[in-house]
Amino acid sequence: MKHKDYYDDNYIQDFSKKLALVIPDFDQKLFLDNLIGTLDNKELFARFDCIVDAMQKSVGNDYSKNIEGFFNLLGPELKEAKGMLSFGWWLWPVSRYVERYGNYDWELSLEFLKELTKRFTGEYAIRPLLKEHPAQVMDQLIIWTKDENVHVRRLASEGVRIRLPWSPKLFVALNEFERYSAILTNLKDDQEKFVQKSVGNNLNDLYKEDPEKAEIIIEKWRKTGQSKAQEWIIKHGMRNKKAD
Repeated sequence: MKHKDYYDDNYIQDFSKKLALVIPDFDQKLFLDNLIGTLDNKELFARFDCIVDAMQKSVGNDYSKNIEGFFNLLGPELKEAKGMLSFGWWLWPVSRYVERYGNYDWELSLEFLKELTKRFTGEYAIRPLLKEHPAQVMDQLIIWTKDENVHVRRLASEGVRIRLPWSPKLFVALNEFERYSAILTNLKDDQEKFVQKSVGNNLNDLYKEDPEKAEIIIEKWRKTGQSKAQEWIIKHGMRNKKAD
C-alpha cells in the first residue's frame, strides 16, 4: 500500500472519533462532510492539507485550547528508537496542523512537539517555529540534546537540518551557527545510531551549503578527543564531500 492510501475514508472515520474524545467543541459531522469521498484522487501531502483544513473548520479557532486537547490524543510513548513511522502514521495530520498554525502559540507548540516526537516525528512541524523564533527555539533544542528520550534528542538535530527531505530549505544552521554547532556538538558522542545518523546528515547538508563551517565543527570536535560515535558521524557527514 502506498503511504497516501493509508489516509482513506476509514482513517477519517477513525480519526474523527479520536478527535471527538479530546476536543469538546469538535464538530464531527462537519469534519466528515468535508472529507468523506474527497481524498482518493489526491497525493500524500494534499491529503494532509485537506484533513487539516477540515480540522481547522471543525475544532474552532482557539489554537492553544486545541493543542491542549491534542496532548490527550497521543497515547503511549515509543519504547525504542524505532517504530516512529509504523506506529505513528495516524498522527501525521496532527503534526501538519502544528506545522501550519504552530506560531499562534509557539511555546506551547514546542512543548507539544516534545511529546509528539516520542510517538511520531515532529521534524516538519518544528521548522516554522525555528524560522520565526530561531534563537529561542534553538536554545530549547540545546537543552533537548541532553534529554533521556532518544526521540527528543533526535528531533533536536533533525529539525535544524538545512535540507530536510520533503521540506523547504531552512538556514538557521548558518544564521545561528553558534547555537547550531552547540546542538551537534552535544550529540556527537550519542550512542544511538538513530541520533548519529541525524547529526551526520546535518553535516552532510552543511557541506553542501558552507563547507568551511562544516570543517570548523569537525576540527573543534577532533581537538577534544575521539569516540566511535563521533568518527561514524564525521564519516557519514563527509560522504559526499568532494576530494581536495
